[in-house]
Amino acid sequence: MIPLLQSAQETYGYIPEKAIHYISELVGIPAAEIYGVITFYSQFRLKPLGKYVIRICEGTACHVNGAKDIVGAIQDELNISVDETSEDGLFSLLSVACLGCCSLAPVIMINDETHGNLTSDKTKKLLKKYKTLETQMKGN
Repeated sequence: MIPLLQSAQETYGYIPEKAIHYISELVGIPAAEIYGVITFYSQFRLKPLGKYVIRICEGTACHVNGAKDIVGAIQDELNISVDETSEDGLFSLLSVACLGCCSLAPVIMINDETHGNLTSDKTKKLLKKYKTLETQMKGN
């Protein structure tokens, strides 16, 4: 079942309800049990992620250097909490154990770009830059 769930997530970017029901019929396991497997493993998602996936490092170096403040700045700027996606579908905020950039703590990744030595103000400016970019792209 796990490979089927991985395949569905790879196809859709998350596991939609229709995929759960299809897999349920295919393997003869109730949808509720499949849902239980999905929610047990952190690799699976039941909702699509935003265009910009923000990963906040919660490792020791980031934690002691203000990761909590960075999360607060992101929440203030985007009005989302960890494991949520903004209403416009642009931003998702995920917490990760470590990004492996301890010398740059606190660190976030936005998609594949690493941003370190952050403060609340730097974080808000960075997010505003992404918002401005989106506004400009919609205008063209």
